[in-house]
Amino acid sequence: MTKAEIVQAIYNRLGGFSKKEAADLVDLVFDTMKETLARGEKIKISGFGNFVLRDKRQRQGRNPQTGDPMVITERRVLNFKASNILKLGLNPRRGREATEGGASAGS
Repeated sequence: MTKAEIVQAIYNRLGGFSKKEAADLVDLVFDTMKETLARGEKIKISGFGNFVLRDKRQRQGRNPQTGDPMVITERRVLNFKASNILKLGLNPRRGREATEGGASAGS
């Protein structure tokens, strides 16, 4: 899904907003998330998941094409961990099995 598709979905679902206002709303949410992450803060969205920045140290690696050793510079990486509610929504059958105690192989 693209940003434009998110804007369109908001525009379609919420009456009373113009398409421009829906786009401004999406931009505001994304800008707020970027600013929060840039400050090194976590973002926790209940029922969706957590966005966390991690600092990775400089380390030794290899060029995958040549196999030559190289230094991988330090950098920040963004991790997303889905909430259990989101996981269950994406895998509803798995959620039922977990609440029913799961099925045994011999049944």
